[in-house]
Amino acid sequence: MLLILLQDSVIMVLNGVYRDRSYARFFVLETIARVPYFAFISVLHLYETFGWSRRADYIKVHFAESWNEFHHLLIMEELGGNALFFDRFLARFMAFFYYFMTVGMYMLSPRMAYHFSECVERHAYSTYDKFLKLHEEELKRLPAPEAALNYYLNEDLYLFDEFQTARVPCSRRPKIDNLYDVFVNIRDDEAEHCKTMKACQTDGSLRSPHSTQNCLEADTEGVIPEK
Repeated sequence: MLLILLQDSVIMVLNGVYRDRSYARFFVLETIARVPYFAFISVLHLYETFGWSRRADYIKVHFAESWNEFHHLLIMEELGGNALFFDRFLARFMAFFYYFMTVGMYMLSPRMAYHFSECVERHAYSTYDKFLKLHEEELKRLPAPEAALNYYLNEDLYLFDEFQTARVPCSRRPKIDNLYDVFVNIRDDEAEHCKTMKACQTDGSLRSPHSTQNCLEADTEGVIPEK
């Protein structure tokens, strides 16, 4: 309850500060969005170092999630979201404290940390969805940033598939014709993060989409699920 109150308070502040500056707001959000995955990986590496547990699939998936959020951040930077010092400072200041908060939360209760991240990703999905509905025509007239084309179309998509644990690998391939398509894909990425965070709340249930068992199941089914 306290964490949800904290999240709502931060959202309220950001809504006020970035009322008319969407790209700057998205830059701040994407800077913060990478933090939980850094925190999860840090704790998992610590536990593995001391021989307490070994969860390679979790580390692999969380790295893929951070890689996806990193490219969201590159897109927002190319759109000018990081142009002002104030926005860069605020994003990094919040990310610094959020990291240590998440590390502590994850060590205390991984399920609680994953649930909180699910709530954050759910908010991100909602934010991008509202933005798309409000600015659809404008966004369709604008070109896609180079960072988006490189990530979604020109890069090896192994890591892109890796964070989408609710999907069979290669079942989602983005289409990018304009800036609207870019934000559609970012929004849909957030939905996939949300599903993965939900799956993580069942202890020990997370598997890499590229694990041998998953690939065998995909071959056996012979069906690529629709979006």
